[in-house]
Amino acid sequence: QLQASGGGLVQAGGSLRLSCAASGRIVSINDMGWYRRAPGKQRELVATITSGGSTNYADSVKDRFTISRDNAKNAVNLRMNSLKPEDTAIYYCNAKVIYSPFRLPEDYWGQGTLVTVSS
Repeated sequence: QLQASGGGLVQAGGSLRLSCAASGRIVSINDMGWYRRAPGKQRELVATITSGGSTNYADSVKDRFTISRDNAKNAVNLRMNSLKPEDTAIYYCNAKVIYSPFRLPEDYWGQGTLVTVSS
């Protein structure tokens, strides 16, 4: 239900843009966000954005990453600048999607996209 794209290999200091779109007969989407899992570590929050556009970032990515969303396209994006080797991880998008006015929001995850930052 969520399709992510945009990962790849980049040198330290470079930039990448991740995108993720939800599909299906969607009524609305509440919070959307990006999480990541680095090798040997647990999944951690990177950034989230509410339906109204309020954002929240992990301290480690503040001032380097920017999350945005396109409500018309049911999409969330993550612009990553000044990338560091420690940003290397699989990045997962997340969205709380409402598919029916009679159902509560459901948590969906994208398939993950690998970001590798070389030193």
